[in-house]
Amino acid sequence: MRRLTLRRAPGRPLERWSARPVRLLAATAAATALALTASGCVTVHGELALMPPATKAEAAQALADFTSAYNRADKAYDPALVAGRVTGPLGEINQAGLRAGAVTSPGGNPNHQPLELTDARFVLPRKAGWPRWFLADTDANRDAAGSEDQRWILVFVRNGPQQLWEVAHLVILTPSEVPEFAEEDGYAVPVEADSDAYAVAPQDLGGQYASFLKDGRPGTFAAGPHTTAWREQRQKAAKRPGLATQYLDRAANQGDFAPLGLRTKDGGALVFFATRYFERQTAAPGYRPKVDPGVKALLTGEVKNTVTKEWVSDQVVLVKPAGTDRDAVTVTGRLQGVVGAQGS
Repeated sequence: MRRLTLRRAPGRPLERWSARPVRLLAATAAATALALTASGCVTVHGELALMPPATKAEAAQALADFTSAYNRADKAYDPALVAGRVTGPLGEINQAGLRAGAVTSPGGNPNHQPLELTDARFVLPRKAGWPRWFLADTDANRDAAGSEDQRWILVFVRNGPQQLWEVAHLVILTPSEVPEFAEEDGYAVPVEADSDAYAVAPQDLGGQYASFLKDGRPGTFAAGPHTTAWREQRQKAAKRPGLATQYLDRAANQGDFAPLGLRTKDGGALVFFATRYFERQTAAPGYRPKVDPGVKALLTGEVKNTVTKEWVSDQVVLVKPAGTDRDAVTVTGRLQGVVGAQGS
């Protein structure tokens, strides 16, 4: 016996997106034991053996299970119906959006449109130990009429043989923004969090992105809607008469927020990582900041002249090989959502 253990409008729940504009979307099993050989008993531990995360059939089932749970939860505005299928940054954004929706529309989502994810292409990285994960590159029924086709990229994560597949990351890209991935023996190649083969190690991306949004340094990040343009939007908001706005960004890389990357054929990497930021708005004396209903549903405390929104932001980037000093990281997609708010 042989056993293998293998944007659009901020504040709107379930419709906050940033893949170009920021939007929001409001997770099959890899084999854990296979009986092989007729004689003898050899144990190969999943912690040591290089294993694919799932078969394509199992990955397809995970995608179907996620889509079904998402639709039930979105229709009822009930976070519990999808809680077991989402995790990490997407999970926190999704669950907060559903909680807000349940407050603003307690009878359910009057605008529910069933999500359909078709034409799925699965990228399966082979690795040792847990977590195991894979990427689903899909076509969603959410493209506006006449708009450029977009691909919904979902990252499924599983932390052990008894756990369900959960979606940790979700971004929207055009087909041309999805890179070609390097392969070894027919499987995608994962990137270690501390790898020095790239201009920025995956584990350092969150901290560097937070620093860039604060003061424009380091110059690692290429200009674009999620870098230079976003900094300009913040600077304009900070100077708005009668309403002072401040931002504080932090890396988020623990647990299911940990960065995940794949080697690309050009020698670079595609990496998913998350950040958390706080947006503090303080009104002039005698005035109160306006609070969107979706944000108000998540509010604690009383808004007297200040409201602080907590956001989770999920990014996907293309990172160039080590030795590239400037414009080494291109942010190709971003999803963000309010997950909490505090009044004072």
